[in-house]
Amino acid sequence: MSSSHYYQYNMRSTIHCAAGSVIRIPALFEGMGAKRVVLFSDIGLEQAGIVDQIKAVFASCSSNKAVLVGVYTGISQDAACQSVNAATAYARSVAADAILAVGGGSVLDASKGVKYSLQHGATDIADLLQSGIKIDAWPSCQHSGIPHIGVPTTAGTGAEVSPVAVFYNEMLGIKTNLVAPFLEPDMAVLDGNLCLGLPGFLTAATGMDALTHALEAVASPAANAMTDAHAFHAAHMIVENLPKVIDNGKDVVARSSMLQASSLAIDAFGGSLNAIPIHNCAHAFGGMFHIPHGDANAALLPIVMEACPEFYAGKGQRLAKALNLSQTGSDQELLDNCIKFLKDFQQRIACTTNFKRWEVNQDKQDAIYHAIASDPAAMFYSISPAAMTKIVQAVC
Repeated sequence: MSSSHYYQYNMRSTIHCAAGSVIRIPALFEGMGAKRVVLFSDIGLEQAGIVDQIKAVFASCSSNKAVLVGVYTGISQDAACQSVNAATAYARSVAADAILAVGGGSVLDASKGVKYSLQHGATDIADLLQSGIKIDAWPSCQHSGIPHIGVPTTAGTGAEVSPVAVFYNEMLGIKTNLVAPFLEPDMAVLDGNLCLGLPGFLTAATGMDALTHALEAVASPAANAMTDAHAFHAAHMIVENLPKVIDNGKDVVARSSMLQASSLAIDAFGGSLNAIPIHNCAHAFGGMFHIPHGDANAALLPIVMEACPEFYAGKGQRLAKALNLSQTGSDQELLDNCIKFLKDFQQRIACTTNFKRWEVNQDKQDAIYHAIASDPAAMFYSISPAAMTKIVQAVC
């Protein structure tokens, strides 16, 4: 971590955290002046009864001035642009003036796309992005005035507090990024009860996504005191609690800890955003083969660290500290210990370790190399061809 470089740190979302805290959502919207709330979620959560649970919360608050005027559950995996556009059209059709997003990263990111489209009068989010990444800045970018609450049902992306959104552009076949002040929800409600039914494989994938955020923040050239505080603590919480929720998915205390760790991790990741080689590769493989982002990061975390030793040189002690490992030994020994720990951790939680089930093979390596090199994250750090070869060989 540098103690001399300039940095800017923001964490704007107000967090409400407790098992059962969704009961406060109508009052929170009323406090923000909302009157007509639209709920965004997905089919899986609708079938699991989560959507009905949120609807019941509004129905039980007859005196509340903020009412639920519509529910849209057509959000697709990877927050595809067409899905965001359809959700935006639905919000307009019910004259919504506030947004409630309940779900994983795709739903939470899609809700940001809806808010951004409404603010800019757009019908196609792709028209606002134009390329692989769009970065807005204050003061030219202002708050939309649309009350927005995010409720995560997975502990992974941290999208409920992040001013970043990732959308899949079907026309270009790539994941596109939007970074803008005020893009994140005004409030995040972290209710561990909503995660109790999450299957083990999704728990593992999303948890490893959060751990990747924390460790990429630790290794970032732009790490600072603020992001370190969140990154190190998030990594500690994940290493401690992810095995607990894998062993007992009904452990609401550990589920709550994972939700908090996820929010901390993405805040550190965003606040130190710079070189992110693991996410770079995850975006490339995910866009090409439709690999869920959590699974992509879960497999790639130790693989990329092992393939790019020059990037992680000098960071062994910091990474070992983040993983609660011994900090005694040479830098290379510490890095090797971290990689071994992560591979063992993968086995402990039974997460994805390769991409074979998505039919990723070395026959497509040239296209994979191009996808990695052309991902927007590559502007911060260019992964060498030799490293790409090692990565492709490891995941096939």
